[in-house]
Amino acid sequence: MLSLAIALPQTLWAQPLTPMAALQASSPTAAASATVAPPAAATVAPPSSVAAAQRLLRAAPPALPPPGEFELFATELNGGTSVRRFGLQMRRQPWREVTPQDGAVGQLETPARVPPAYVLRPGDQVLVSLWGSVDADWLVRIDRAGRATLPRVGPVSLAGAQAGELESRLRPRLDRVFRNYELSASVAEVSPILVQVTGFVDQPGSYVVPGLTTLSSLIAQVQGPSASGSFRRITLMRQDQAVVEFDLYQLLARGRRGADALLQAEDVVHIGPVGTQVAVLGSVNRSAVFEVLPGETLRDVLDLAGGFSAVADQRRLALERVGQLEPAGAIELAWPGAAALQLTDGDVLRVFSSVDAARPSQMRNKRVRIEGEVLRPGDYVLPAAATLTDALAAAGGPTAEAFLFGAEFRRESVRIEQVANYERALKELEIEVSRQNTGGPGRDTEAENAASRELMDRLRKSRPDGRMVLNIEPQSTALPALKLEDGDRLRLPARTRSVGVFGSVYNSGSFSHDANLSLGHYLNRAGGATAGADADASFVIRANGSVLSARQGGRWRGLAVFEEQNALPGDTLFVPEDLRRTSLMQSAKDWTQILYQFGLGIAGLMTIR
Repeated sequence: MLSLAIALPQTLWAQPLTPMAALQASSPTAAASATVAPPAAATVAPPSSVAAAQRLLRAAPPALPPPGEFELFATELNGGTSVRRFGLQMRRQPWREVTPQDGAVGQLETPARVPPAYVLRPGDQVLVSLWGSVDADWLVRIDRAGRATLPRVGPVSLAGAQAGELESRLRPRLDRVFRNYELSASVAEVSPILVQVTGFVDQPGSYVVPGLTTLSSLIAQVQGPSASGSFRRITLMRQDQAVVEFDLYQLLARGRRGADALLQAEDVVHIGPVGTQVAVLGSVNRSAVFEVLPGETLRDVLDLAGGFSAVADQRRLALERVGQLEPAGAIELAWPGAAALQLTDGDVLRVFSSVDAARPSQMRNKRVRIEGEVLRPGDYVLPAAATLTDALAAAGGPTAEAFLFGAEFRRESVRIEQVANYERALKELEIEVSRQNTGGPGRDTEAENAASRELMDRLRKSRPDGRMVLNIEPQSTALPALKLEDGDRLRLPARTRSVGVFGSVYNSGSFSHDANLSLGHYLNRAGGATAGADADASFVIRANGSVLSARQGGRWRGLAVFEEQNALPGDTLFVPEDLRRTSLMQSAKDWTQILYQFGLGIAGLMTIR
């Protein structure tokens, strides 16, 4: 159904409406068919002003009006997230006049079914169908005298009758002319009506609307009440008498449209001033500013807001009153004990969330991921007090090939701390590099700076991964009972039986592990350190992530002590280059050990090198 929302002179529809077609009738005595068709030449266009009013189509949806003072106040309390009046979204598109290029027909659409209680009025079109001894289809319009003229039958008074009474009104007159026939009559088209909109609305005045327009449709088409108008105090006046008191919230919030009456010509729709307004914020299904009627309570307001959300903390609410913001602040309410509380103008009700605020770590369940050599790898949600041992048990325990000493345990909080420390170490290293590369006798400063920049670029591409070194022995068969944090990740690798030797050696590679053999043995199997190696800076990376350095044994015997250490399965021995030979400062040659402490891993070190 198309609707009209345009102010027109009140005398517009006093003009008679011309029938759409000339009508023909057949002889009542003949058992022949007499179907009446509307000849094109008999069609008369309505007056230009009427045609202009009828040729209307919807345009783009309107923007919401600027927020009022209380809406701005509620928005500020809501952290800047907009809070608007409930009901504003029920604004219908504005109307524009259709040009001939639009190809629109100058008629108003009528619903497929006109309600039986609809009261016929001048301008309405009625379809009358006869069959049996006579076949006829007559489309007639009720003239301004309230009569519809049927061929061979004459005028029949129809104005004022209900749509459901059409056949009973027509049959007595048809019986005078026809015998042995069947009758069907219906309203084919309803004419527009003129109504008045008054009160607290942005554009009061006269509106031409379709004959089947309801109160709610009219309110939507006039863009609703103004900022100071009420959605709940709407009165339908008919002949200076209040016939309906309409509460739009009953339709919007509860789906009840019993009071959503059909409008009649010359009706007046009066929108009253807005009543008590309260805002509901937080964990409810509909945060908005609501209008409250006298006698309505906190329970009623929460019902308008759609009730509590799934994560609401229903045990306590907060009530902020405009006149008591300082110094009393918010009033804490207990639910449902405060359900019968009556709210006042300007109240702001806040429903807290049980998940917004960060709960203590010891009170939250822990989500962990377990991968690798376990019986049931996957993601698990464990109790708040769960440990690493519990996580491994939840995954079914380790497989026969699991290498617990090589367990890779990563934690997000550790990664964040590592990143911060790593960035700080890089800055300090960059400063030291710049200080050392200041030039001197016989030094190629440009080459040193280029090498330094290349090193720093590679260092910035590698990032810490949050790995924690677990306090565990190589022969251990259980993980430590370390308390879990949310987001922890555990990966158990397969048992390894090799030792890797990389860096400045003659034959980098991995060698099978034999018990009781030293690191020096594997260094010799790789051909030993090259002439350009800094053997005193050698280090080994254990499978559990720990680092053992040649410098830990002292300045003079460090390398000897280092090489005497037993090699463990999964060890990676790394011999760095002598950075002095590559025109970099001596103090930077420990960077590989430092970076591994940040969890970069051997792959990252090899990339940097």
